[in-house]
Amino acid sequence: YSVLLSMKDIMKYNQSILAGLFCLLSFNTIAKVDDLQQEVKIAAASQEADIKNNQVIFFGPVEVTQGSIKMKADELRVFSKEDKSGKTLVATGAPATYTQTMDDGRPATASAKEIRYELATRTLTLVGEATLEQDGSQVTGNRIKYNISKQQLIAESTGQGDDRVITIIQPETYQEEKPEAPVQQQEQ
Repeated sequence: YSVLLSMKDIMKYNQSILAGLFCLLSFNTIAKVDDLQQEVKIAAASQEADIKNNQVIFFGPVEVTQGSIKMKADELRVFSKEDKSGKTLVATGAPATYTQTMDDGRPATASAKEIRYELATRTLTLVGEATLEQDGSQVTGNRIKYNISKQQLIAESTGQGDDRVITIIQPETYQEEKPEAPVQQQEQ
């Protein structure tokens, strides 16, 4: 009975971690408000809980959903430090992906071989063929680290050969001003 209670506690803990993750992963725009008020659903082929080491592992394919937010991975690990000072989520895949529809209907996406989120520092780290994309603009590199609180992004290449960080910025769309029809002057 006590093991079942511990499993329930782990699942509640797990859901709160994932809800926190989704709440904070809104990139640089406004996330759909309704998303953060939705239940978190984790679908996986199987899961294991290592209560002694404060870890839950979901084996895939794994799909996490909360409103319009979707995270897909081959494996999802949720860790908690023994002193409860920090929680970390690690999604791995070929690639692991994150998508969310913003309030304006536009999607924001992230993908990498590993997506790591540390709640205490509010830091998202994408490692291995990492990509962040929104509105057609994109940052790619071997490693992308994004501090959500400070809105600071660091992208790095492997530093080997021709490997580089690539940033693609789409031009802003401006509405073309329609020229006013010339006013005809009446002859007097």
